[in-house]
Amino acid sequence: MAEMIEGHGGDLALAALRAYGVTEMFTLSGGHVFPLYDAAHKAGFPIYDVRHEQSAVFAAEAVAKLQRRPGLAVLTAGPGVTNGISGLTSAFFNASPVLVMGGRAPAFRWGSGSLQEIDHVPLVKPVTKYAATVGGTDEIPAEVAKALTAALTAHRGPAFLDLPLEVLFSSEDAAAPGAPEIPVIEPDPDDVARAAALLAGAERPVIIAGSDVWGGNAIAELRAAAEALQVPVFTNGMGRGALPPGHPLSFAKARRPALNEADVVAVIGTPLDFRLGFGEFGAAQVVHIVDAPSQRAGHVETAVSPAGDLRLILTALANHTGSRADHTEWVEGLRTAEDAGKARDAEAMAAESDPIKPARIYGELRKVLAPDAVTIGDGGDFVSYAGRFLEPAQPGTWLDPGPYGCLGTGLGYAMGARVTYPDRQICVLMGDGAAGFSLMDAESLARQGLPVVIVVGNNGIWGLEKHPMQAMYGYDVAADLQPGLRYDRVVEALGGAGETVEKSSDLGPALTRAFDAGVPYLVNVLTDPADAYPRSSNLA
Repeated sequence: MAEMIEGHGGDLALAALRAYGVTEMFTLSGGHVFPLYDAAHKAGFPIYDVRHEQSAVFAAEAVAKLQRRPGLAVLTAGPGVTNGISGLTSAFFNASPVLVMGGRAPAFRWGSGSLQEIDHVPLVKPVTKYAATVGGTDEIPAEVAKALTAALTAHRGPAFLDLPLEVLFSSEDAAAPGAPEIPVIEPDPDDVARAAALLAGAERPVIIAGSDVWGGNAIAELRAAAEALQVPVFTNGMGRGALPPGHPLSFAKARRPALNEADVVAVIGTPLDFRLGFGEFGAAQVVHIVDAPSQRAGHVETAVSPAGDLRLILTALANHTGSRADHTEWVEGLRTAEDAGKARDAEAMAAESDPIKPARIYGELRKVLAPDAVTIGDGGDFVSYAGRFLEPAQPGTWLDPGPYGCLGTGLGYAMGARVTYPDRQICVLMGDGAAGFSLMDAESLARQGLPVVIVVGNNGIWGLEKHPMQAMYGYDVAADLQPGLRYDRVVEALGGAGETVEKSSDLGPALTRAFDAGVPYLVNVLTDPADAYPRSSNLA
C-alpha cells in the first residue's frame, strides 16, 4: 500500500518536489501561491525572490543547467506567469529541466472575472514538455511527478503546472510520490556503428560537442571517444570546457579551417542551427548525434544520426574496433592554425588603446578568473567577444542564453549560480543594452547576500544592430543608448557597489576590487562604440 501524505496543496507539492531533488524555490511574491511559501517556510526550504518573474525562471534554469537536476520557479497568476514565458522558452530551447508552478484564479468562479484570470496552459504549451492544470488537491503529488519526469526525460526541457486557488489552499491526503524513474533511450546499434566507422575511417574528421553532452552527463564519455578515435573537438554552449584548453584534441581558434577542410563532421548534443551554419559543412559528411529522435535535423541530409542516451553512444564510439585512419597529420595541422589564432587573440587582449577595446577586458578577466569560476554571458555584441576570448577551464562553468538569444538572463542566472556555488567566483558579462532587462535584480542579490561580479561593456549603442543598419541603409534608428551611463551607480543605489573604468590600465585593479567586494559589484567599462564584433548576420 502506498505511503500517504497529508496537508494543504503546498505541503503535497513540496513532498513531491523534494523526491525529485529540488532543494530551493525562486519566486516573486503573489497571493495565489501562498501555500507553497507556507510549506517551504515550515520546512526550512530556501526561498529566493526577485523583482521580475523572468529572473525567477532564469535562476531556476541556471540551477537546472549547472546541477543537471530540476530547477523550480513559482509564479503568481496572470501576469506572473506571462512575465515568465521568455524564461520558459529559453529553457525549452536549452533543454533545461525547469518546473514552473503557476497560481491560477479559482476554478469555482472561472469565467466570472476573478483577479488575474487567464488560462495559462494554451500560452505555455508550445514551449513546454508538459503543461497541465491540476484538478484536485490530492492530484498534486502525481502531477508534480509527471511534470518532472517529462522535464528530465531526453530531450529534456521545461514543464508547467497550473494550480487553481482552491486546489492549492485546500487540504487532502494523497499518495506519496515514488522514486523518480527516468526512461533511458537506447540508440540503434547499427546507427552507432555507422557513425563510429565514419569517424574512425575519415581522413579529416571533426567533432563539435554542445550543451546536451553536459546536460546528459556524458563529459567523460566524450573525452574517451575523442581520445580513442583521435578526433579534434570543438565545443559550443555548455559543451565548452568538455576537454580542457590544454588537451591535445581541444580546439577553439581553428574552427574555420577545420570545417572548411573536414571530410566528416560529427555534431554531438547540439542542433544544426545558425550557430553552426545550419549544418552546411561543404563536402563533408555530417553525423548528427542527438539524445532523442525528436532532435534529428530535418533540414540537412545527414550520413547517419544516432539518437539516444549520449553516454551509451559515446561509449560505443570509444569501443569501436574497426579499421582506423591515421589522423596525426590532420590534428597537427589544426594545432598550427590554433596556435596562430591564439597569438592573434593574445595581441588583441593586450591592446593598450583608449577608448577600451572589448578584447582587452577579456584579457584582464583571464588573469583573475579562477578555473572553476562560472561566467555568464548576457548580451549581444559584448558577449560575442566573450565567446571568442574566454576558454572555460572546466565543463559546466559557462552560461549563455543559448539559441533563443533572449537578453535578460544575466542576474537570474547569477542568482542560480551563486545558490549552486556559494564559494566560487560568479561573473556576469553584460552588454549595456542587456543591462536594461535585469539590472534591478541587483537589489535581489544584495538583499539576500548573494555577491556576484557584473562587468558591463558600455559602448552606448545596440552594437549588433547599429553597425549592420548603417551598412544596409546608410543610417540607423533605435540603436543608441546614453553614452557613459553610470550603471555602477544604479547598483550602488540598489545595495551593491561598483565603479566606472575609462582607461585600459585601470581594468585589472578594478576587477580585483570587484571580486574582493563581497557584494554585487558592477564594473562599468566604457568601450569603443566603433569596435563591433566582426560577424555576419545570423537572421537567416
